[in-house]
Amino acid sequence: MNSQFNYPEILAWLEKKGKKEYGEKFHFHEQDIANITKMTAYFLDDENMAETFGIDLTKGLLLTGPVGCGKTTLMSLMRYVPQHPKKFFLKPCRDISFEFIKDGYEVIHRYSYGHTTHAEHKNYCFDDLGTEKNLKYFGNECNVMAEIILSRYDIFISKKIYTHITSNLSASEIESAYGNRVRSRLRNMLNLIAFDRNTKDKR
Repeated sequence: MNSQFNYPEILAWLEKKGKKEYGEKFHFHEQDIANITKMTAYFLDDENMAETFGIDLTKGLLLTGPVGCGKTTLMSLMRYVPQHPKKFFLKPCRDISFEFIKDGYEVIHRYSYGHTTHAEHKNYCFDDLGTEKNLKYFGNECNVMAEIILSRYDIFISKKIYTHITSNLSASEIESAYGNRVRSRLRNMLNLIAFDRNTKDKR
């Protein structure tokens, strides 16, 4: 695996950053090193390592795994990757659902195209997909995240805006919750990085 980057050194630095952010007990688990390396290669835009791992640098990331395996924490740490060229905002899906109750359908536009018609598109990581519920706004039920994902697929195709997602759901569970069309879009716009579903809660 030819790479211009020293991965053991970068991962050691990220782990140290994690201890500073989350406490001295924080550490990378051996069974997660491969996935953490994949994520790091992605955010470094390391073409050689990405090819080795089968990662498409033009797509976003979908992290799946059980509750407490560290998906959100790792995505948060990725924002510190040196030379990180793919800046993104982390947004919990539950928070978006609460915004929908308050602000209605404008929220779908907010996370798809921006606050205004002239707003800059943003790269987002939607955290914990599946924890939000189908919600009603003035009596109309809406699968908010499904609509946002479909809209973000359009701007992914037209403007190469990145979307990342973390979820406790498996791919088949995502299809059950959001439909085949959403799963198809996710497959086209995201790289799947799956953590062992037998991993114990690390919190």
